[in-house]
Amino acid sequence: MSETAYRMTTQPGGVASSAGAGDFFALLKPRVMSLVVFTGFVGMYVAPGYLHPVLAAVAVLCIAVGSGAAGAINMWFDRDIDAVMARTKNRPIPAGRVAPGEALGFGIFLSVASVSMMGLMVNWAAGSLLALAILFYVFVYTIWLKRRTPQNIVIGGAAGAFPPIIGWAAVTGSVSIESVALFALIFFWTPPHFWALSLYRCGDYQDAGVPMLPVVAGKAATRRQMLFYTLLLIPVSLAPVWLSIAGWIYGGAAILLGLGFLGHAIAVMRDHGDRPAKRMFGFSLLYLAALFALLIVDRAPGILG
Repeated sequence: MSETAYRMTTQPGGVASSAGAGDFFALLKPRVMSLVVFTGFVGMYVAPGYLHPVLAAVAVLCIAVGSGAAGAINMWFDRDIDAVMARTKNRPIPAGRVAPGEALGFGIFLSVASVSMMGLMVNWAAGSLLALAILFYVFVYTIWLKRRTPQNIVIGGAAGAFPPIIGWAAVTGSVSIESVALFALIFFWTPPHFWALSLYRCGDYQDAGVPMLPVVAGKAATRRQMLFYTLLLIPVSLAPVWLSIAGWIYGGAAILLGLGFLGHAIAVMRDHGDRPAKRMFGFSLLYLAALFALLIVDRAPGILG
């Protein structure tokens, strides 16, 4: 029996699949995971106190696995709309490489394993926050908000903002205003980041019935909201300076990066083609990664003492 025939005869019932390790790795959304892991690591790095390097590595691993677990469950739940959208139709489940039940079981197992390991080996404050982040992403964003409201990204963005708080709690055993400032940076970055994507992928979301802001409110309203959130990001990005977890090396760069991000938002307002939105989406990834990298550059080691 050919590989294609095998998939066609086994996938619909979810009894078996021809999935390889690469397919299960794809369920973890590795590109998303890389940014989650990095921001979680920075949360540990800038936190006051000491965490043994082995436990720090365990914490980073748990954040990565927990993020991937949430991604796998998200792919299980969204398999119907993923099959419609050009950007997602080749994911392992809609492409027929992984059975839905396998993806769900994989995600649940990794969720329990990552939270348990974080709690038992690091501390239960970090473990509880990791559990909250997974549950928020699955139940609040994926199941409740994504298909019901154009504010899905605004509220649901909190799930992706948890990693630096989790990293901070791994070191300190608590949550503080400094870690909340790092949370806020990602939280306010998320809407313009995803709305830039949704502007040039609007047709995909419309075909799938996902009420992203450009589909519901129109592209003009989306561009205005992107500009608003980008403006908010400039003072929010300076909070680490005001709270003394970063100096003005970070602060000066944050202002310049914020002005660059704002320039992209203004370009999106002026030019209604896809190219400015694509450029803003790409810059948004650089923006967040650069800010968190600068927190490392501008701060004495927080993990290794």
